[in-house]
Amino acid sequence: MTDLDAARLNMVESQVRPNGITDRRIIAAMEQVRREDFVPERMRALAYMDEDVPLEPESSGSGRRALIEAMAFARLLQHAAIKPSDRVLLVGAGTGYGAAVVSQMAADVVALECDPGLVRTAQRLLSVVANVRVAEGALADGFPAGKPYDVIVLEGRAEEVPESLLEQLAEGGRLAAVVGEADLAKGKIYTRSGKALAMRNVFDASVTALPGLRKKKPAFVF
Repeated sequence: MTDLDAARLNMVESQVRPNGITDRRIIAAMEQVRREDFVPERMRALAYMDEDVPLEPESSGSGRRALIEAMAFARLLQHAAIKPSDRVLLVGAGTGYGAAVVSQMAADVVALECDPGLVRTAQRLLSVVANVRVAEGALADGFPAGKPYDVIVLEGRAEEVPESLLEQLAEGGRLAAVVGEADLAKGKIYTRSGKALAMRNVFDASVTALPGLRKKKPAFVF
């Protein structure tokens, strides 16, 4: 067993299991997927630290990007309650780590990313994963061509969740995201029932913001 193999198991035992993760599929997938393969070479030794891991976006418009911390990601998946038959959209997929994990839990996965360099990396790393499609586009737009989705997961913080994403949920679909304007935000679950959406707060988290998901400012009125 290598040092990174040991670090991966320690991540699961110290960051994932103690935080209410009872879905054995999440634990098994995170034990198996090599997180170090999805971060820049200079960050491999820090791939399992208990915080976001910086990525290297190609486009300056992508802003600061990161691989979401393992604990927050696992909790989003736990509350999203992914079923083996589900179609899942991952928003802000980065280099594809989250898609690699979710591919072991769901029927089909769309990994949406807006940065061209990160898209190319995800396509390379996920080329052998048959049930994952990597798509490039604005994160706030989602991927309408693949809707409706049983589950949508945002791999980073949003100031608010765009209606365009919520509209892509199937009946009974769940959207899991960390939402807030400050670094300390709330993990939230949105569930569709007909035309209605229920929302509940499920945990506190501090993760890197995703680009293009800022809160809309009210129009100025004279």
